Amino acid sequence: MNALRRTVRWALLALLVGRLVLVLCLASGAGIPASVMRAVEVSMLAPVVAVAGVLTADYRRHRREGTARRAAALEAGRDLVPAALRRLAVHEVKLFTSCCRRLTRRPPHGVGPGDLAVRYAANQSAMIYGFFFVSVVETVALALVIPWPVVHAVFLVIDVWGCYFVIALHISCVVRPHVVTADGSLRLRYGVLLEIRVPAELVAGARVERGIVSGGGLAKVRDDGSVDLSVGGQTTVTVELSEPVRFVRPLGKEAQARVLRFYADDPATAVAALSRRTRHPDDTPRSLQASAEPDVKQRRAGHPGRFSLPQG
Repeated sequence: MNALRRTVRWALLALLVGRLVLVLCLASGAGIPASVMRAVEVSMLAPVVAVAGVLTADYRRHRREGTARRAAALEAGRDLVPAALRRLAVHEVKLFTSCCRRLTRRPPHGVGPGDLAVRYAANQSAMIYGFFFVSVVETVALALVIPWPVVHAVFLVIDVWGCYFVIALHISCVVRPHVVTADGSLRLRYGVLLEIRVPAELVAGARVERGIVSGGGLAKVRDDGSVDLSVGGQTTVTVELSEPVRFVRPLGKEAQARVLRFYADDPATAVAALSRRTRHPDDTPRSLQASAEPDVKQRRAGHPGRFSLPQG
């Protein structure tokens, strides 16, 4: 069954690539023989039949194991589609919805009443716009240099998608900030690519601590059990946990960390809110905001920017 499933996956991939090449050829004005068109249409039948057979077999297997109908159908789909491909598809959908949220001026995603939105995208704006400018220049340059219509169309599609991805990722970082919830829990995010949920009872300490991060990739766990969620190569807040928290990296690999370092545009306010809400989870948002102001003023007056929670 696994061999058949892998065969179907590769067949679908080959079919997708072939259809994309055919569309690009038609868009560039290249002539396609009628026999080739008929062969492409006929080639659609075999993968469709194979996919239907695999899905049916997996669905029946899950049903025999006692799974409900809806859950069995979802599990059958998961068995056929690789996890990395599913996550990439979900990322693309979330990128599009983030752009729609920004254009329609809806409030930040996942920020409810009494929650504090901790923004982090400002530090990467210059870098993102630089990438976007380079992508546009590359798109125009390749459009003028490449003489072959099919190759020109392929690179044009890739370059336009690259320009869209750069801007959409930055927009997703704007509309999906970090969140300190009303009950003291913490949600760390980087756009649509990553989300780390930390319950309030696991937060043992939080402090303003600026650091420089070089390399390592997005949310790569270090040997000491810490993870850096940097923006522009910088982190400004360190959160220590009483026990490790598990999370999923962008392509589906699971990891865990006990120390979280992340970037916040206003680290003092973020740490003050996190500390106050963890100590007094029943406080109202207004009282929380009032209680955080003295700490921020104290830091501006020259005192160290550090706030710690009692260990326990």
